[in-house]
Amino acid sequence: MKASPLDIWTQLTARLDGAGQSIPPLVLRLIMGWEFWESGLEKLHGDNWFADIQSRFPFPFDVIPPGLSWGLSTWFELIGAVMLWIGLGTRLFAFVLLFLTFVATAAVHWPSMLTMWSDLAKGYAITDMGHGNFKLPLLFAVMLLPLIFSGGGRISVDALLARWKGLADPKPLHGPLTWALAAAVFALPFLMLIPALGFALAIAAVAFAIVGVRSARAA
Repeated sequence: MKASPLDIWTQLTARLDGAGQSIPPLVLRLIMGWEFWESGLEKLHGDNWFADIQSRFPFPFDVIPPGLSWGLSTWFELIGAVMLWIGLGTRLFAFVLLFLTFVATAAVHWPSMLTMWSDLAKGYAITDMGHGNFKLPLLFAVMLLPLIFSGGGRISVDALLARWKGLADPKPLHGPLTWALAAAVFALPFLMLIPALGFALAIAAVAFAIVGVRSARAA
């Protein structure tokens, strides 16, 4: 029987989906691992300049000693980079690095004053011209999100351990509890950058969780 164009397209997309479980996560892990490794090495061998901008850090990092913040940032970046490279604890370390990215954005890359939306648009840049330069950290955040939500892919230690334990790929779940978790993932980083949005996301997470738990009990 001759395959129809729709059958051919379905087979093609199925093959791409299969490759998509391996190649894109691996590329993201390698690139993001390298970026954070370089950043961590620069801090490890450089001078601590966090004291100069401590007042610009979001709470509680504005009251933590700069030496401690510097050390935490350095080693989370270095260890997180290695973990991304090998794909071990990918979701956890990608989230930690996302959190660090938001803290860095708030302290260094975010516009110091927002009088209108055009100020925020001017900050979407690589070079700081007086309005912030959050374009690069935003791209980092976007690249970390697939690793948080979809994991390190099939070419990772996480996947190897799952196969060793005989664990099947979990079926995606939808519903209020899923949205509660998603809102919580965004809430904590945004508390560092835009507190009002972070609180709103946290409230949404709680609301979705309540609805999800009640629905589960009623089922």
